[in-house]
Amino acid sequence: MRKIDSHQHFWTFDAERHAWIDDSMQAIQKDFLPGQLQPILQQNGIEGCITVQVEQTEAENDLMLSLAENNSFIKGIVGWIEMAADRVEERLQYYSTVKLIKGFRHILQGEADDKFMLNPNFMRGIGLLNKYNFSYDILIKPNQLPYALQFASAFPDQRFVIDHLAKPYIKEKRITGWKTDMQAIAALPNVCCKISGMVTEADWLNWQPKDFTPYLEVVFEAFGAQRVMYGSDWPVCNVAGGYNGVLAVIDNYVSRLSQDEQEAFWAKNAEDFYRL
Repeated sequence: MRKIDSHQHFWTFDAERHAWIDDSMQAIQKDFLPGQLQPILQQNGIEGCITVQVEQTEAENDLMLSLAENNSFIKGIVGWIEMAADRVEERLQYYSTVKLIKGFRHILQGEADDKFMLNPNFMRGIGLLNKYNFSYDILIKPNQLPYALQFASAFPDQRFVIDHLAKPYIKEKRITGWKTDMQAIAALPNVCCKISGMVTEADWLNWQPKDFTPYLEVVFEAFGAQRVMYGSDWPVCNVAGGYNGVLAVIDNYVSRLSQDEQEAFWAKNAEDFYRL
């Protein structure tokens, strides 16, 4: 069965630029580049990946593009531009000529204002994405889901995907409010969800596969097998079990799906969403 990893990152570690990687994350306080990921993908029968921004600079877009030029298993890039900028359309026009740039993301979870995404200037930029055939990754925490619902509702023709299940409170085993909000946003047919980033929301050293089942059940029931996709969140997942641990949890869960549903989850949904 063909597989695509829809969410991973590369970086050359810099303590200042990557300040979010604090001392609790010493396992990832170093460089992570394609030469380290490729054998992991090959070992697990995964033919390609989508690499996603971690820095809010266009310089990182250039870095990701340079890596992709020399590594054909990188099938697409989710980059960054300043969506609220006056000249945002000029940048979108430019990136529309760069085949590997498939979409964009902003670190919404890191903004002081939880409803930053509803800023009129930001929304003006988002409203131009579909014109240039770009997708958008929504990176938020659970308390931002109501704003994300309003945000995604405003652009019914825009392709959105929620990263990391919107980071539910897996460690605390809290589900109720997150579940209601995920069900609400899943009712929008233009929104998908990445099955990614779960282990870092759990107890890093002591999680059990069963810890994730209630959250997976919510997402698969709400979105359906045609609007979910696999993502490793490598190398961030290395703080809580590593690539193979993440893959085993997800592989075990989706084994209950039909053959067609599994094929959609592992590859087709990501290919369709990112127009690979």
